[in-house]
Amino acid sequence: MVLPRALAKLNRHVTNPMLGRLAGRVPPMSMVVHKGRKSGRPYRTPVWAFEGDGVYRIALTYGRDVDWVKNITAAGGFELETKRTVVLLIDPVVHNDPSVRWAPPVVRQALKAMSATYYLQARPA
Repeated sequence: MVLPRALAKLNRHVTNPMLGRLAGRVPPMSMVVHKGRKSGRPYRTPVWAFEGDGVYRIALTYGRDVDWVKNITAAGGFELETKRTVVLLIDPVVHNDPSVRWAPPVVRQALKAMSATYYLQARPA
């Protein structure tokens, strides 16, 4: 079971503003910078992102049907603030891996415990 929607609402208004200070500075916390697909409004969403094999992977702890994922897949790209740099990523694709092999071992266990088996993968432009 991925994290519940009620927690997503709490995080959006309380936790995300606090974590936003760490995202992009303290790995694996990163910040997805994207625009609303309907409104065009800019958004910043803190995520867990991991780089490896020439791509970036983002854990989808709330599942694949969240607005920010829809926004960046519709746009075909987004910016990721990570390790104090900004990386333009393109070709975002959602994958499912029940083994969560793409994640570091400690993170893998946490994601498995949450049943968060989906991740978003994108490559640098």
